[in-house]
Amino acid sequence: MLHTLSRIALAGVVSMAVSTANAAPESKDPIKITLNDWTGELLSAHIMGEILKKAGYNVEYVPADYLAQFSGMGTGDLTVAPEVWATTAQEALDAAVKTGGVENVGSSGMEAREDWWFPEYMKEKCPGLPDWKALKKCGAAFATPDTAPKGRYLGGPSTWGGYDEERVEALGLPFEVIHAGTDAAMFAELKSAYERKAPIILWIYTPHWAPIKYKGEFVEFPAYEAACYEDPAWGVNKEMKYDCAKPRGPIWKAVWSGMQKKWPGAYEIIKEYKFDNQTMGELAARVDIEGQKVEDVAADWVSKNEPTWKPWVKP
Repeated sequence: MLHTLSRIALAGVVSMAVSTANAAPESKDPIKITLNDWTGELLSAHIMGEILKKAGYNVEYVPADYLAQFSGMGTGDLTVAPEVWATTAQEALDAAVKTGGVENVGSSGMEAREDWWFPEYMKEKCPGLPDWKALKKCGAAFATPDTAPKGRYLGGPSTWGGYDEERVEALGLPFEVIHAGTDAAMFAELKSAYERKAPIILWIYTPHWAPIKYKGEFVEFPAYEAACYEDPAWGVNKEMKYDCAKPRGPIWKAVWSGMQKKWPGAYEIIKEYKFDNQTMGELAARVDIEGQKVEDVAADWVSKNEPTWKPWVKP
């Protein structure tokens, strides 16, 4: 009798455990995660997606314009934006939150910096760097046949925003802004220039592998303040905005405001999701340098780091 009762009790425990592990999601509709056009965001999207799948949710990945994606989120056509950088999208995020259709669910744990960056060897050709004023005198050191006598600044894809054209004009820099077609193309050009010690100055961001792999510095522009982007009278140019560095700050996670009600468990997973700059930079290097697929790198991280993400999944 005791053995029988023990077997019944054990069966009940196993049954409850299986039931909890395979609990049906609150809705079978797909949670739509945005895919933007840089490696780190693609990794964040797929890591989040893999964890949600482990928790039983249906996941769909949707390519989306970085700044325009909030309109789709506001209507529920998109569910999750895993990386919203305070450096370039804070205004767009705040505006979306004010409509009531989008919710900022907190920091991803990563801290963003993105601005003009140059290899260390360019200091010989442009004395005075990293002070931005040095650029006013040595634009020609960064020139290409297409931009000479002006210097060439390689910006990110135009969808990233960033106000680089406005910054050049406001600070009177003798540079022409050329936008890379893709994130991958931008860093391929950096690799080529660095190996040849050719002139280059470009948009670099962290978290990323580039500032780890290559020796260089960010240009030190006048420190960002909100007034720089709002009040022309602020700063060195009293008639124009954007005469300062880009802002720094958290990388936020944003969701459709109806997510908590429709998928409460998934909502909690997204809120709990945390990463760090170093880990993301290392994962991005596996994609961009070693040539591994984003999906494979994300799945490998999820497989090997269950103790990290498992607490995010509430029973």
